Amino acid sequence: MNRREHLAVMLAMAAALLPATKLRALEAKMEEADPQYGLLGQMMAQPGQRAALVAILSGGTGKMPGNIAYLIGEDSANPDAIWIVELWDSKEAHAASLKLPAVQATIAKGRPLIAGFGTRAEFTPVAKTGA
Repeated sequence: MNRREHLAVMLAMAAALLPATKLRALEAKMEEADPQYGLLGQMMAQPGQRAALVAILSGGTGKMPGNIAYLIGEDSANPDAIWIVELWDSKEAHAASLKLPAVQATIAKGRPLIAGFGTRAEFTPVAKTGA
């Protein structure tokens, strides 16, 4: 899958997850940004804990330098799975984010609710759609 396809999937996911005003703000942010690193991953919550895990992850990932987009979506086929799509200025910005105190606290708080991980893909964004 190329950058255009990855970004199209991410924007489609955003459209399904975000209110229209937030979607427009994300689209504007992406227009100004030049993402160089992306991640797509599936995370499995402990049975019945998906909503709690989403709340923890979305509450502790607000301000991360270099982050262009961090989207969390519920898997439609698995009631305990979520998908996370991330766009970053660089791979180094992503690595640095994992050392932030707020992110470390979020990881520690969410860890007991995580049952495992599914598919994970790193990608290099190469095209934007809708521009």
